[in-house]
Amino acid sequence: MSEGDAIPEFSKTKAGEGHDVSLTNLSAFASGPGIRSGAEFAAIIAVAVVIIGGIELALRLFNVPHYIMPGPSAIAYALYDEFPLIAPHLGYTLVELVSGFSIGAIIGLVMAAVITQFPFAEKIVAPYILILVTTPMLALVPLLILRFGFGYTPRIIAVALAAGPMVMINAATGFRRVDSAKIALARSYGASTLQIFWKIRAPMALPMILVGLMIGAIFGLLTAVGAEMVGGGFGLGNRLTTYSSMIQMPQFFAVVLILSTLGILIYVLFFLIGKKWASWEA
Repeated sequence: MSEGDAIPEFSKTKAGEGHDVSLTNLSAFASGPGIRSGAEFAAIIAVAVVIIGGIELALRLFNVPHYIMPGPSAIAYALYDEFPLIAPHLGYTLVELVSGFSIGAIIGLVMAAVITQFPFAEKIVAPYILILVTTPMLALVPLLILRFGFGYTPRIIAVALAAGPMVMINAATGFRRVDSAKIALARSYGASTLQIFWKIRAPMALPMILVGLMIGAIFGLLTAVGAEMVGGGFGLGNRLTTYSSMIQMPQFFAVVLILSTLGILIYVLFFLIGKKWASWEA
């Protein structure tokens, strides 16, 4: 391809021009936390203090036993006291999540690229993807444990099966939601299918890909914890089962707090990535 026939650079779409705002659009996703003023932070902290203090006061006034509903102070103390024992299990869960999510995300992205470039492949793969999406992965965990034992393997497979379809569906949607005029213009300059994919489809699909990765990571976390609760002697899910069976509710809710924090960190991570690499979509 000569210099005069080089593929032109396309301008990015400006905010508010032809993009809908929905839960599956990064424009809504990226407008979440945003940059908050000091007054907003103070209001958020004040509301949190009121809610936590109100719960603590109500539980003390009504003398609710800890084995029914522990107060925030009891949960905080349990988290501090038990964290050295919980930390190794947190590490096990993170290994399962990162490994399974990485495998599922890679397969999902590759499958999304394939089915958007080859419609015939989509017709073959679509029924199986539908089965994966509609089947609770936790239902397969006992079968995976029977085949692979109680180690990491069945949990990683379950996480990959849970995360992969979420990534694939959102990525495929992003690859398809590209201005056809840009593709036609690129073809008129002699661009190949691969060049169109890397120069146009992939960059324009990045917001949807990030949303798919975020959803896949959260689904993967839920699946990892569920798999740990079904079988095995390690992981945060195992701690939940152990503490609930021993009626150690402060410790139980301390683990729940850790899991909630992990979910928030996943959201913040992909928000920051989207803000840096796909802020033009917002």
